[in-house]
Amino acid sequence: MRLVRLFFVLLMGTTALAEANTQATQYSAEVAIGAVYDSNVVVEEVDISSSQSDYALTLNAKLGVRSQVSEKAKFDLSYNYSQNKYAEFSRVNRQTHILGANLELDTGKIDSGVSFFYINSRLDNHKFLEFYRVSPSLSGFLARKWFARGAYVYSDKTIENSAARDAVSNAGELDLYFFRRGLRSYFNFGYRYKYENAVASQYDYRSDSLKIRYIHRFDLLSRTATLGLAYRYEDRAYNSVTPGIDEKRADQRQRWRVDLEIPVIEKGAIQFYGGYGDYESNLPRADYDQSIIGTRFVYRW
Repeated sequence: MRLVRLFFVLLMGTTALAEANTQATQYSAEVAIGAVYDSNVVVEEVDISSSQSDYALTLNAKLGVRSQVSEKAKFDLSYNYSQNKYAEFSRVNRQTHILGANLELDTGKIDSGVSFFYINSRLDNHKFLEFYRVSPSLSGFLARKWFARGAYVYSDKTIENSAARDAVSNAGELDLYFFRRGLRSYFNFGYRYKYENAVASQYDYRSDSLKIRYIHRFDLLSRTATLGLAYRYEDRAYNSVTPGIDEKRADQRQRWRVDLEIPVIEKGAIQFYGGYGDYESNLPRADYDQSIIGTRFVYRW
């Protein structure tokens, strides 16, 4: 509830600032309900894998506001809520609150910005994860169809009942976008280098990550449907010997995902999604695979 109150305090302040500058303010909201099949219920942050499948009901909600606070500055504020309720594994029912803020400055050929996110996640209605993230960025077009964005990311996470895993991290990100047909069809290529420094040295690691994503919008029964395809690869090298395996831990993670959104009414759509994750590690409990298949109905206004 404190997050919700904070959101509305910031929302009122942003609205007042926009009105003072006689600029437009846009509001948005979204709610979604659905179900998902999970082939392997896991808690990735603490390397717990059940090796058992389950079904879950999902609920998501979003609130957002965008304000043109000056001729060259835009400010976004968002609040996201998500809840998973499993049929059997109720002890890993997850509730997550995300509060986000983003400031964009249009400074000509190169734009700048800074974003902030606060995440609070609970398991079985108990404290689990608290996460802060701040990221300044630069972006701009390299050519008519090529767009680039570079960012530095600082984050700080706290895991309840696992203080040894509490960590701060520093990362650099680079994204390239190729707009094949504008926003109707485009590719996103990305690279990230990250160093995470945990309380316990066995959890310190460096990682290199690559991603490729393709978005394609097409007409279907007089409405616009959206198809998304994504692949991510991450190579983690841990700095210290991990107890239990008497060697430095090494992980290679691959993830595939497909999303399809089909509008069914003016502001509502049905979404279908599926994903597969292949987590390879020399730490046995972190070596597993996972498949998910889900659907939900989403309504936006």
